[in-house]
Amino acid sequence: MYDQAEILRGLMERRAELAIAEPRPSRMQSRTVAITSGKGGVGKSSVALNLAIALQKMGNAVCLLDANLGLGNIDLLCGLNGYWNLSHVVSGARTVPEIVLEGPGGIHVVPGASGLLDAADCSSVAQREILAQLEELESRHDFLIIDTGTGIHRTVRQFVAAAQMVLIVTTPEPTAIADAYATLKVLTAGSEVSQPQILVNQSDSPAQAREIIARVQQTARTFLHLAVTSAGHIPRDPAVARAVACRKPFLVESPRSAAALAIEQLARRLMNLTQTSTERSSFFSQFHRWIDRQAG
Repeated sequence: MYDQAEILRGLMERRAELAIAEPRPSRMQSRTVAITSGKGGVGKSSVALNLAIALQKMGNAVCLLDANLGLGNIDLLCGLNGYWNLSHVVSGARTVPEIVLEGPGGIHVVPGASGLLDAADCSSVAQREILAQLEELESRHDFLIIDTGTGIHRTVRQFVAAAQMVLIVTTPEPTAIADAYATLKVLTAGSEVSQPQILVNQSDSPAQAREIIARVQQTARTFLHLAVTSAGHIPRDPAVARAVACRKPFLVESPRSAAALAIEQLARRLMNLTQTSTERSSFFSQFHRWIDRQAG
């Protein structure tokens, strides 16, 4: 357990050292997209990383938050070797701006979101300071992409509920489809997630992806009374495996590959959808309210 006074003092001092005199650039509220899945191995993190790069290429300022609860691998996927992460912000050793990494394509990467769980052990004042720094970072970007953990952990559910939009990634494997439906069921039970979207990754054909999405939609309507939106599909593409092997995003390594073109199409669709979405409070302000409820 950290000494609470020392943590807070370190946070305040380091924030003051990095204070920027010039005014913050004016921009619209950041749009937040949570990427989740029912099981590992479906390419969720690869989708999150390449989607962030595609949105950046379209003229947006994009921040990618690795929220895999201690098991993040975004740094491995894009060849980054950062040491500092959110656990160091919680301890007061670093501020949020000091741990942000410059990622491929100009995106910003926040490593190690497991620190948000550790924040619950800090005093309420320290929690507010940490989340205020994260909210400040969010406000400087057009998009915040959250790569959540897999499964139905309560913190994953809150990441999803706090986001403006959620993509549930599956593959054509029967177990992945079943887990995606189970995730849908849990995420929408009494939460703020009103219209989740299903994305089929590694599909063998557009027809196969459409059939899978239609099946999930029908099941959700029948048993959950829930409308599920199609987010389309990412085709199975050898360029993806090659990019992972050389620790480069496939949108950078093979920009004309089938998977890269599909990701760009998804990015354009999300831009259109979020431009017409209802205004919400920021992601981190909603996450902060959740921490307060847990403490209450």
